[in-house]
Amino acid sequence: MITGELKSKVDRIWDTMWSGGISNPLSVIEQLTYLLFIKRLDELHTLKERKAARTGTPVEEPVFTAEQDHLRWSRFKETAPEIMFATVRDEVFPFIKSLGRNGNGSSNGNGNGNGNGNGGDGDPDDSTYTNHMKDAIFMMPAPRVLANVVDQLDSIDMVDSDTKGDLYEYMLGKIASAGQNGQFRTPRHIIKLMVEMTAPTPKDVICDPACGTAGFLIAASEHLVKHHSDVVYKDEISRRRFNEGTFHGYDFDSTMLRIGSMNMLLHGVENPDIRYRDSLAQTDDDEAEKYSLILANPPFAGSLDYESTAKDLQQIVKTKKTELLFMALFLRLLQSGGRAAVIVPDGVLFGSSNAHKSLRKMLVEDQKLDAVISMPSGVFKPYAGVSTAILFFTKTNSGGTDSVWFYDMQSDGFSLDDKRSPQQDKSDLPDILTRWQDLRADGTAEAERPRTAKSFLVPKDEIAGNDYDLSINRYKEVEYEEVEYDPPGVILERLATLEAEIAEGRKELEGLLG
Repeated sequence: MITGELKSKVDRIWDTMWSGGISNPLSVIEQLTYLLFIKRLDELHTLKERKAARTGTPVEEPVFTAEQDHLRWSRFKETAPEIMFATVRDEVFPFIKSLGRNGNGSSNGNGNGNGNGNGGDGDPDDSTYTNHMKDAIFMMPAPRVLANVVDQLDSIDMVDSDTKGDLYEYMLGKIASAGQNGQFRTPRHIIKLMVEMTAPTPKDVICDPACGTAGFLIAASEHLVKHHSDVVYKDEISRRRFNEGTFHGYDFDSTMLRIGSMNMLLHGVENPDIRYRDSLAQTDDDEAEKYSLILANPPFAGSLDYESTAKDLQQIVKTKKTELLFMALFLRLLQSGGRAAVIVPDGVLFGSSNAHKSLRKMLVEDQKLDAVISMPSGVFKPYAGVSTAILFFTKTNSGGTDSVWFYDMQSDGFSLDDKRSPQQDKSDLPDILTRWQDLRADGTAEAERPRTAKSFLVPKDEIAGNDYDLSINRYKEVEYEEVEYDPPGVILERLATLEAEIAEGRKELEGLLG
């Protein structure tokens, strides 16, 4: 989360574009994303040049050829506004739109180039990124606006991936429509917790059916590179699997798909399967039981018409509620043995409708419900104050729930008001991860914890006896401190003394007034 000087810089850039005539917040973000992408390409090319200088070898797979040198950020930023505007509009922008096309290899954070891949409905030689970028439009209104924004962006050091992520999250938070249709940007530290708890491996096929800007997929890719780089980059087959076969995301917002594709490319995933799809309305037999890990925070927009919902989802749970339909979708997409970590509104945990109860029963009795982490309502502020939880479950189709692990998160490391100020000393996230790993390794310590603790286990039979209610307050015991009060006689004597003092003071005041 960004604060202080960096926040002020982003606000100034935003104001520059707004006053320049780009009034749609999503368009502002999209245009800034293009410029950040162009800046990052130049940084990657510079890294390759430095490596070549150290080793005394030619630059491997350069981002820019010698003829394209003037397209680099570090070159055109020094030119006059009119020249810069013409260069970016007529040459740089077409260049980034063509990245990923066969014969024009895209570059990423690991310096690998890739020009192949199936982008979906377009040219089979185009990557997913290229197909999404076909509809991209350069919207900078005037040379002075572009020059001003380039100058301001150039002053922001974004070598640190955390800074890039924080900047992105802050920009997305400025979208006026954030929160409409149930769409809330997931805080990056919550995403990281979910990824670390599910611990993706190179064998996983990972999906986010409501991927937005691909935050979950990026975090999963970073986890794989950090913990399994020897396997991910072992050989050409492994690299191709990582770049093209591991990450899958759907969304029905084409702008978000473009931003997500660029985001993935910048984070070292060359050709992920990110495509347009209305997850609840479309059914595809090829997608059933395809994925081994689902990470998601889907939009919860209320209710849909039965006619606009995929029939196979209605067969799993008969409902119009989007939160329950997405849960049915997750079960449909997961292969046997596949696991999921998903954010749900609290209503899923205790809703009293038949659909709510049948879905919870399905998770507990037919699948393996692993954990319920209750989050405080301020986690999604300033977008909304909704209360949410993270569900962890494994698809088995044969049961397997012996007990469910509950954790009562009190703090995520930030204040729970609209300011969301850092409070890392109060964060429960490290404790959640430590206890979860202990539970997976042995479980003895968690099994012995009392119901008054932050985390504890609840047997399946007890959950079933409570109509499959999964709200933590149903099972948590609260310790009340015993407070000792003085005897009534002593309290009355103290009151009499106070009354006498008040009466005496009143007499003195009356005497002073004559």
